[in-house]
Amino acid sequence: MSTATIDVVGRGTKTSQVSKDHKKLTAAALKGAIQLGIGYAVGNLSSKPDRDVLMQDFSVVESVFLPSEGSNLTPAHHFPDFRLKTYAPLAFRYFRELFGIKPDDYLYSICNEPLIELSNSGASSSWFYLTSDDEFIIKTVQHKEAEFLQKLLPGYYMNLNQNQRTLLPKFYGLYCIQCGGVTVRVVVMNNVLPRAMKMHYKYDLKGSSYKRRASRKEHANPSPTFKDLDFQEMHEGLHFDSDTYNALMKTLQRDCRVLESFKIMDYSLLLGIHVLNRKSLGRGSRCDSRRQKVLYSTALESIQGSVKDPEPVADDETLGGIPAKHKDENLLIFLGIIDILQSYRFIKKVEHSWKSLVHDGDTVSVHRPSFYADRFLKFMGSTVFKKIQPLRGTSSKRKRSSLHAAKSVSQEILSPQREKKEETKAQSMDNLDGNFYSVSKRPDLLPKPAFSFEFTQNAEVDLENSEDRRASSSTIALDDPLPPLSRSLSDSELDVYLAGGSVTGFGGIPG
Repeated sequence: MSTATIDVVGRGTKTSQVSKDHKKLTAAALKGAIQLGIGYAVGNLSSKPDRDVLMQDFSVVESVFLPSEGSNLTPAHHFPDFRLKTYAPLAFRYFRELFGIKPDDYLYSICNEPLIELSNSGASSSWFYLTSDDEFIIKTVQHKEAEFLQKLLPGYYMNLNQNQRTLLPKFYGLYCIQCGGVTVRVVVMNNVLPRAMKMHYKYDLKGSSYKRRASRKEHANPSPTFKDLDFQEMHEGLHFDSDTYNALMKTLQRDCRVLESFKIMDYSLLLGIHVLNRKSLGRGSRCDSRRQKVLYSTALESIQGSVKDPEPVADDETLGGIPAKHKDENLLIFLGIIDILQSYRFIKKVEHSWKSLVHDGDTVSVHRPSFYADRFLKFMGSTVFKKIQPLRGTSSKRKRSSLHAAKSVSQEILSPQREKKEETKAQSMDNLDGNFYSVSKRPDLLPKPAFSFEFTQNAEVDLENSEDRRASSSTIALDDPLPPLSRSLSDSELDVYLAGGSVTGFGGIPG
């Protein structure tokens, strides 16, 4: 892409042939047009007063032409003439404010320095750009994905109002660049894996097994992205303390229910693992790390409770990574749910049916949203993420010593009780008359009720005293509490904010 002329952008997006009379849109020109266009759109939006977001704001599309020589409204530039379309500008301005992104910081991150082009190892033909300060990812999307995102915005708005801390992608802007017959649609999102922290392992996890292994070509990359089967071979699960594990799984469960309510499937968990025990070399050294300024953008912030902190909690050492362990290694985990703009449309249903004919249908990645969410959560909660169990050796030894002490004390207390009971029984036998011996020779007859009642009453009293003392002695001996049992994470049902078909009334995005 860096040297070739851009003719087609995005898989399945058709564009007309670039005219010889127009300047060809190179990769450098595209990046410059994106930066100039976003800068103009955000600057123009600052003149509009703040107000509440209305329903019609989600379907607004603003369009402006930016000629290279400039105009009364637009600045002059060195790129080919292009048209900029900005989708739902007021709604996205609200999203940026919700995450503490000031307009000046947003413009500085995107426009101050050239964008960094990232390699794409996924199945999609999207291109990725990263801002120089590690804050934002700019991704090209297909027309259908951009249209679906715009229809998704009302529900996305309601979800963010109730839960700002989420592992779902955080969308900050949606734009379209049209230049020389080429159409490029880009979305601005949060950056899940900061470049300042070296990722020793990267995974794209879906919870499926069909063709979920990195190719030989991917293995040859300097920083390969592995898949589900690779994870099971290379790691035996990542271990977290109980509170962190519960918070992580609760966040994943809530996010999956939101995606299920929008009939979204085929999403992935992007997982980056930094091993603290290893020395980081080159650009990924932690000495180059910088604090991320966007609120709730780090992995640790995304899974914590609903506490609203005035400042991000990430520091320069961890960059908001989640602490974990794998065998004897201490880790920092970075993660986020990606690729959520795939709805279970007709073409996806056909793809699932076709793959089911040649393979087990439950193992392919494309599946109905409810099944996909359940399989995704089960794989993450049992295979990928695991809870650190308390040391069984220590607890068992403590338990055995406590029981041994309880048994010793009980023996000491019960010994005089047995002697007293035998003495009482002997006295009762001496008080019996001779008839007892004659009756006792006949096993089918019982002793006289008077003598039997006295003996039984004394024995019951002694037995009650013995049981009370045994209980009290056990309580004293077992005063040292045993470790609590681990509790499994309970399912939490999430309110469905917006039915899948309730937003179909919005107009599609112009081509």
